[in-house]
Amino acid sequence: MAEFEPVLLARINKPDSTSLASYQADGGYEALRKALGMSPVEVTNTIKDSGLRGRGGAGFPTGLKWTFLPKDHPGPIYLAINADESEPGTFNNRVLMEKDPHQIIEGIAISCYAIKSNTSYLYLRYEYGQSYRALKKAVEECYAAGILGKNIFGSGFDLDIVLHRGAAAYICGEETGLIESLEGKRAWPRIKPPFPAIEGLFRKPTIVNNIETMACVTQIMKRGIEWFKSIGVPPDPANPRDAGSYGPKLYCLSGHVNKPGVYELPMGITARELIEKYGGGVPNGRQVKAVVPGGISMGFLTAAELDTKLDFAGPGKVGCLGLGTAAVVVIDDATSMVDVLFNCARFFAHESCGQCTPCREGTDWMRKILQRMRNGKGTLADLDLLMEVSGSIGTIPGTTICGLADGAAWPVKNAVKKFRSEFEEYIKSGKKSVDPGAHLVGAH
Repeated sequence: MAEFEPVLLARINKPDSTSLASYQADGGYEALRKALGMSPVEVTNTIKDSGLRGRGGAGFPTGLKWTFLPKDHPGPIYLAINADESEPGTFNNRVLMEKDPHQIIEGIAISCYAIKSNTSYLYLRYEYGQSYRALKKAVEECYAAGILGKNIFGSGFDLDIVLHRGAAAYICGEETGLIESLEGKRAWPRIKPPFPAIEGLFRKPTIVNNIETMACVTQIMKRGIEWFKSIGVPPDPANPRDAGSYGPKLYCLSGHVNKPGVYELPMGITARELIEKYGGGVPNGRQVKAVVPGGISMGFLTAAELDTKLDFAGPGKVGCLGLGTAAVVVIDDATSMVDVLFNCARFFAHESCGQCTPCREGTDWMRKILQRMRNGKGTLADLDLLMEVSGSIGTIPGTTICGLADGAAWPVKNAVKKFRSEFEEYIKSGKKSVDPGAHLVGAH
């Protein structure tokens, strides 16, 4: 692959990258001016035709989502931005917010104009103190400069952005859970339909998008559809459900790797190239045992699957749930998959909101089974029990309201299937995990 020049991260190492003056010196807010000279429908169609898919995890086509809003609705219409970023191993949104907040604000303003929204709520996890301060300062600068507020650039378009700090809950990654929390309630996902585009925040039409998605909106309006579609992977003609994986992507790389960090690369890079070329390989002469392709809810790639493309379609071809947030976590061959899976199960048992019985009980049941294994008291029958429980919870079998249980079940199904011999050997040996915190993935 030819060297790729970062776009979303192009400004993060510049002096004073967070200031309005620095952003405007690099052409900032010209994309917003361009959008305001178009009709909202034209802006929506631009994003739709670009093939941009949401970067928050599900990969739903962004422009298409915007078209689900009711036609000629009297308002208000809201845009809610998910900046909670609770998927373990994910930190790409944080980099954007801390280092280039105006790129995000410009994307929010363009998106609000497209969907005829005059208010956007940015839901930010409380632990992200530096992100909050950078965004707060940027928003204040925009109000002072007339980029937010009334009659932006003399266009007649008004927009307010409200920063809302949440307590950080994985369940708020589900859009109706986020909406409930924004309303000041417990973040229990809503039964759908109605979908948020019809009845969302304060029971008004609402679009929920991700931070990285907003940065992509800015760049698409600035650089054009052709530029965006020249990067990434086009749809598979043999698969009518494949919408393609266009544009740049921020890959988070962590775990047992020499150079962890956020890497902006074209969609479709392989896990092997990301780890070896950009991450500098595995330290201490170890080998890769497994790789999380996009957050622990996506499952695992084995060492034999490292040539899998990290686009929206690739991980699914090898039994993973999808690309997710593109949070790639490397696990070396000195690490027990029993320990890794226990830590995944423990995380999801803690993060289940408890509303749906199959998720509330199932996630904790899986955690207890894995804990028993780690105490040296597991049985081979426990592996079949894990598969049964994990196959019975979630929206895929139709037993829960939201997809948290699917995310909790997938690494269990995936690990037991792909690493069953390791689990069986562990159980037969009767060994115990000495340090419960050693080599664990996704510790929060």
